[in-house]
Amino acid sequence: MSLSAFGFILLSTAAATYGNIWLSAWSKQATIDEQERNGIQNRDTTNKYLSGYGGLGGIQSVAILIGAASIAIATLNASERFHSNMLYKIIGAPMWFFDTTPLGRLMNKFTKDVDTADITLPQNIRSGLNIFLNTLSAIFNIAYSTPLFLIFIAPVTVFYLDFTLPLPIESHRCQLKRLESVSRSPIYSKFGEVITGSTTIRAFGLQDEFISESHQKINDNQKAYYPFISSSLWITTRLETIGSFIIFASAVFAVASNVDPAIAGLCISSALQITVLLNFLVRQASDLESNIVSVERMSEVNETPQEAAWQTTLRPTKEWPTQGRVEFVNYETRYREGLDLVLRGISCTFNPGEQIGIVGRTGAGKSSLTLALFRLIEPTSGKIIIDGQDITEIGLHDLRSKITIIPQDPVLFSGILRTNLDPFDAHTDQQIWDSLESAHLKSYVMSLPQGLQYEVAEEGQNFSVGQKQLICLARALLRKTKILVLDEATAAVDFIVETDDLIQKTIRQEFADSTVITIAHRLNTIMDSTRIVVLDKGQIVEFDSPENLMAHTTSMFYSMAKDAGLT
Repeated sequence: MSLSAFGFILLSTAAATYGNIWLSAWSKQATIDEQERNGIQNRDTTNKYLSGYGGLGGIQSVAILIGAASIAIATLNASERFHSNMLYKIIGAPMWFFDTTPLGRLMNKFTKDVDTADITLPQNIRSGLNIFLNTLSAIFNIAYSTPLFLIFIAPVTVFYLDFTLPLPIESHRCQLKRLESVSRSPIYSKFGEVITGSTTIRAFGLQDEFISESHQKINDNQKAYYPFISSSLWITTRLETIGSFIIFASAVFAVASNVDPAIAGLCISSALQITVLLNFLVRQASDLESNIVSVERMSEVNETPQEAAWQTTLRPTKEWPTQGRVEFVNYETRYREGLDLVLRGISCTFNPGEQIGIVGRTGAGKSSLTLALFRLIEPTSGKIIIDGQDITEIGLHDLRSKITIIPQDPVLFSGILRTNLDPFDAHTDQQIWDSLESAHLKSYVMSLPQGLQYEVAEEGQNFSVGQKQLICLARALLRKTKILVLDEATAAVDFIVETDDLIQKTIRQEFADSTVITIAHRLNTIMDSTRIVVLDKGQIVEFDSPENLMAHTTSMFYSMAKDAGLT
């Protein structure tokens, strides 16, 4: 595709160059005819040169059209592949990557850099190629008209390459462009923070501070952008000088060579274009080299660390897990390399059908335990075995599709409510209504104008936090897996305590044959569990039934229950 684009653009330039020579010959022949015919034009000569010039113009038009289309298609396909690879890499990145990478940096790459690759770079490539060939065409026209010009062009070329295009300036321009791109990311991050926390900012009266910080980040960005523009103007000044010398030399050689007036006109008109062409040629080359930094930044995403394989050669049976037995064998993990362990020497077994409660004070490692089950964080040592299968030996899809979680922070996607409940359209409407009824949300959904077809706003903003949590509960009821994880599942439910108890009862009834792992700060939600795990500093300090733990007044669980007013 790129070779064909270059070929057609070269053909269009050749047609344009020969068209100028054709016009010069036409002018010369018309003058001869007028002299021979006493001022009367020869119609045959006019028709001959006019048809030839029209044919050259047609060839040029078609070649430009095909060449431009070829470049547009080639660059668009390349940009699309870049974007697809970036999206694939980001989706497959581990969770710690998002903890260490600012959101503004990712937004910058997916917006400004992709926009540059989609729109600016194709224009730079097409314009740069056209101007380069037009510059060669202008030099060819001058040399064709006055061959002595070739003697002058050699030292000018040396001066142009050695003094007008010094490599340090170009390397500095690229570095300035990188700095400008990097310093733009904090602007996006700050803007996102302000939009998200606008109510809090206004509540504390910190508008002026945030405006000042935003101005400072914009100023930091301009510190790189201003020198970048200044360097472009410096190169332009040098090019204007060279162009003036070329015009002067071509005029002198045209007079000294005593060439035909038509040829001299071709020489001078081509020379007058040189200054503009050289200026635009260097500018396009500089812009291309600077804007290619966007492609470089997009390529960096390809080096993003990835999670484990989505699927492996070892795949569990379709019915796995059939029991829901979960074993932790001396399990240890950390969020990322270089940080302290968040779980230390975890060894315990959750029997099939057990209701397991996990409690502990803030930072004890409760949520880390659920992340470990889904392999959102990988083990540093030890293993987790589900129904006899080490979960690190199977693909992430096979693992995560067999475990259901109702998260602490409920997530809804833009679209209709039915898609949020059943994204793969695997259940009937009746099954969905039954799950909504079990989640105590059926009456509310029936009151909505479109029912299951009700449009969910971005991030579910047209639902309360409690309603979003109940929708997640209904989604879990549809899947009915052998292992259910509740991470503070009812913490955000904005109902009375009796309704909270009813929800807990529903979970116990609907998942009676499943292993239910409940993580909660409110101890009353896990008091009817089969056994309770008490975590402290990433270690299991107690693991027994609620009755036995409450019987020991010196236990940590008893202390927590006493603080909660349950004793």
